[in-house]
Amino acid sequence: MGFPTPSQVGRLTSQFARTAALPEGKTDHFIWDAIVRSFGLRLRQGRKGVTRTWCYQYDVGVKTRRMTIGSADVISADEARRAAGKLQAEVRLGHDPAARKLEARAAAAETMANTLTTYLSIKRSKLRPRSYVEVERHLLTNWSALHRYQLRRIAPALVSTCYEKIADERGATTANNSWRSLHAFFDWCLRQALVDRNPTTGVERHHDKERKHYLNAEEIRALWQATADDRDYSAILRLLLLTGCRAGEIAELRWSEIFSDRIVLPPERVKNGREHTLPLLPAMRTILERRERRPGRDFVFGRADGRPFSGWGASKEALDARLEEAGANMRPWKTHDLRRTFSTGLGELKIAPHVIEAAINHVSGFRRGVGGLYNHSQLESPIRHAFKVWSAHVMDIVEGRVRGDRVVPLRA
Repeated sequence: MGFPTPSQVGRLTSQFARTAALPEGKTDHFIWDAIVRSFGLRLRQGRKGVTRTWCYQYDVGVKTRRMTIGSADVISADEARRAAGKLQAEVRLGHDPAARKLEARAAAAETMANTLTTYLSIKRSKLRPRSYVEVERHLLTNWSALHRYQLRRIAPALVSTCYEKIADERGATTANNSWRSLHAFFDWCLRQALVDRNPTTGVERHHDKERKHYLNAEEIRALWQATADDRDYSAILRLLLLTGCRAGEIAELRWSEIFSDRIVLPPERVKNGREHTLPLLPAMRTILERRERRPGRDFVFGRADGRPFSGWGASKEALDARLEEAGANMRPWKTHDLRRTFSTGLGELKIAPHVIEAAINHVSGFRRGVGGLYNHSQLESPIRHAFKVWSAHVMDIVEGRVRGDRVVPLRA
């Protein structure tokens, strides 16, 4: 390593450190202790004078490392020598204190907030826009209490406390969906060797509240009447009721996906990755013909160029207020209930279960297992018939020819 000959003062002292001066012509100079090898005082010329710091220097293989212990104006020589002695003991045991310090500093920078920046940029390129929005909201908003912690310091107990708070404020379903997003995030961290275990594992969760609600005939009629305006949200809800699609599939609908007799949703826009074709019936066409087509804009709904419809929460609150003002007897409902209404209504109208599954592009039942492996029929004719039957039934409801507390009265 080639250290300079130890200082003539022998044992470095605080008094010596305060009075030591740089040799003439030098701006950086080391004075080494005669007691603890590699412990020394570093003098450097700074803007405001000479700075004096205690340091420790050692070899790792062919490399020489130097660690700063602290300012000689703050730490006494005896304190600095004891610190150097501990570092010396670590080196003799084969450790690398400087590398360990760098690792600790890197770990301190690996907070959840910092790591999420990288993680979300990766997920943005892999998830469908609507799915990404949900994951981003879960991680950035619902788990914001964890952002300031280092990843390795986030323990199951901390996750559990935050989970219970989410469940209490936003409900069990939101808490569970948020947990799934956090679980996926820490699984990714585990694969990147950023953590040693996934702290979400073992967190006791609430049961999701199973939703069985669908709109009955009176509620369908009230909803249709309340969406007679030209708002994007109103048109989207009517199309969701007529098609049984998922909310994002219609909110992100593009003119390029609409043909003379059908709507074709490409695999990348569908949850299960299977292209979904919808027959374009007169009631659906009427809704779409009322939308303004702007040059250079492919999205059917939404105000901003290059972006689909957003603002679900505020739009639904406004609609619920209109329904209440109109005296509609509506039970609490969610947008996804329209998909359930479509499926339930088709069942009540005697449409075969496998046709209903195909109509809503749901992968289960006959599409799974051997049947799904060998039967690739698109069932175009039965699906078109199912849509026609449902569309005619909805028109009967909204025009007052069907009433009751079921989506399809028993007599039907």
